Amino acid sequence: MILHYQLSGSGPAVVLIHGLFGSFENLGSIARALSDDFQIINIDVRNHGRSAHSDEMNYPLLATDLADTLAHLQIKPFALVGHSMGGKIAMEYALRYPDSVARLVLADIAPVSYHARHQSIFAGLNNVDFAHLSSRAEADKRLAQHIHEPGVRQFLLKSLDKTDNGFRWRFNLAALHTHYAELIGAPQAGGQFNGPALFIKGGDSDYILPEHRPLIVQHFPHAQAKVIQGTGHWLHAEKPAAFNKLVRDFLLS
Repeated sequence: MILHYQLSGSGPAVVLIHGLFGSFENLGSIARALSDDFQIINIDVRNHGRSAHSDEMNYPLLATDLADTLAHLQIKPFALVGHSMGGKIAMEYALRYPDSVARLVLADIAPVSYHARHQSIFAGLNNVDFAHLSSRAEADKRLAQHIHEPGVRQFLLKSLDKTDNGFRWRFNLAALHTHYAELIGAPQAGGQFNGPALFIKGGDSDYILPEHRPLIVQHFPHAQAKVIQGTGHWLHAEKPAAFNKLVRDFLLS
């Protein structure tokens, strides 16, 4: 599968990979911050954004999609920057194809399995009745019956498209729900990535914990860690200046 992508900037290549329910627009701030020094390849992963929908979704397949897309673009080597699910895709890719990855940045994610934490989001998304939906405001009200955080609802509504036939989600909700257990699981590739790797944690987030360190070091022996205080899992959106500086400084080091 050749993924939808957006190219910008010039210089050494950096691939940006968004998280679950997202799209390439979510990493627009870091793309702009890096484009003076790097060529940016900002992608929509399978079943998200403007990339193709499929009934299948797992980390080996998502890494293969990335490999196919970058081979199509004839880009190698490159750095990978991934947030959340995108970070796991980046890990899977780096462990499978380590020679093509120059550097690795993982935003608030560890190579571990997580407990289910998106039940309210799936409930809210399934509560939106497209057959009778007439406005984005109405969609927000339907989401709010299950999702109380306005910021989360606004993030999801970025993927609500209006077409000639009404509204639709850009992401493949059915496939994401079906394969959710795989998406919150750990990357499946073994081995090590021996290049430079940076794990950036949101200070208020529980996605990277001290007990994850042994597995991080096992797979990424040269990993270093940074913490952005006063921010949660959406650190790149909540503290963009701090996040962008950490990523840029690491990639230029």
